[in-house]
Amino acid sequence: MSNLIELLVPTVLVQIFTVYAVVIAIFIILENRSPQSTFAWIFFFLLVPGLSLLVYFFVGRGNHAFSRESELMQQAIGDEAHARFVQFLTQGADRLKRMEQQEPVSYKRKLLHLVQSNGTSVLTIHNRIELLQDASEKYPYLIADIQQAHHSIHMAYYIWEEDEFTNALKQLLIQKAQAGVHVRILIDAHGMNVSRKYTRELSENGVEIYIYYNYLSPFKLHTVGYRNHRKIAIIDGNIGYVGGLNMSQQHLTGGKHFSSWRDTHLRIEGEAARVLQGIFITSWYNTTEERLPVEEYFPSPTPFADDYCPVQLTTSGPDSQWAAIRQLYFLMITSAEKHLYIQSPFFIPDDSIAEALKAAALAGVDVRLMCAPRGNESSLPYWAANTYFADMAEAGVRIFLYQKGYFHPKTVNVDSVVCSVGTANMDIRSFSINYEVNAVIYDERTAQRLERDFLNDLEHCTAFCLDEYKRGNVLLRLRDSVSRLFSPLL
Repeated sequence: MSNLIELLVPTVLVQIFTVYAVVIAIFIILENRSPQSTFAWIFFFLLVPGLSLLVYFFVGRGNHAFSRESELMQQAIGDEAHARFVQFLTQGADRLKRMEQQEPVSYKRKLLHLVQSNGTSVLTIHNRIELLQDASEKYPYLIADIQQAHHSIHMAYYIWEEDEFTNALKQLLIQKAQAGVHVRILIDAHGMNVSRKYTRELSENGVEIYIYYNYLSPFKLHTVGYRNHRKIAIIDGNIGYVGGLNMSQQHLTGGKHFSSWRDTHLRIEGEAARVLQGIFITSWYNTTEERLPVEEYFPSPTPFADDYCPVQLTTSGPDSQWAAIRQLYFLMITSAEKHLYIQSPFFIPDDSIAEALKAAALAGVDVRLMCAPRGNESSLPYWAANTYFADMAEAGVRIFLYQKGYFHPKTVNVDSVVCSVGTANMDIRSFSINYEVNAVIYDERTAQRLERDFLNDLEHCTAFCLDEYKRGNVLLRLRDSVSRLFSPLL
């Protein structure tokens, strides 16, 4: 009998593993990933069955099956109010047709249609924009706007640290809450670096503060790899902020590892601020399941005499139907006719973005990429970026590494005609895993100002030299190549 069992056990185990392998293969194949990704995941599942299931559960799958941005928007503001917001969206569609007739540059029309088709994006016309370079410009504007707030202050940030600056901000927010202003704050679980005393003091004094979506809840562990990477603030529904700057003293000083911090943010007055408000209200509902009354939080924009500045805000995340920001970057890259200036601290592109950049450079477009050579945390993404820099340089892309402090802007400038400023890095995580938001600005004055700032930043850069990199230490290049294997998770 024992001999029979010894003979049957291996056979049964082989059959079980065969069924497991077939089921896993079918499941992964039906996800319609890239062939490389499909084979990699199947191999991983077969090589380490237990660990692979855990890794896939946390970082391997998207959230497409569970939600859609437009559905969440409707849930967030209620049916009747949603109808009013849809009317605002429809008005944007009418404006799109009118603007098409006015814009002579063909790629503007393509960008308008692409962004309009992705998610709940809407074209806004009546806006005033301030391009804020560095925290020393953003923070005074933001503090002044908070001081003048009379109805609501909504803030959603990836990183919020407890330090001299945010302690002063905390007292101001408490003061406004006690004066009757609705103050709400969302912070990503990964980037929240404040004490319980800090949050308790806010909560006990009328400020509502939550961890965005509470990824650490046992019912949401499958989303632990996601990040709310957005950095937005909306004051009274008429003034909005979006860009790369979080809430931290180190943005003013450079922190422990750098002498300064280089970043870019936008201050927007007008209709686009209302779209940011809609983004915040959706995130608030996702986190708290509280429906905020749209009648209170979508006021009519204050008209200005010189407020013609078309802006589209586009969002993306693991629950979005389309990879909206990746598509935006792709079309901006392929649309460039003269020059393309890109700033991003990280550079870990997927195949489509990498090929688009190389094709643009090979076609004669002046493609310049400005990145950070190092950071204050993990070095892996910067090591991996070196291998992508080498690929780009082979095709004629010019790469510049910023040396004066830490470099953190996320900007794209096409021919100094249309530009994008937002929260999304030029990396795989921002394209598919993070919640991001970018502003596309169809205003040549803003794009030309962004060009001037880019050229000024070149004075503080060193050029990436392909020959020097190839001649460099082979062990360092091996380090970079090994780091590249982890690119999808960086």
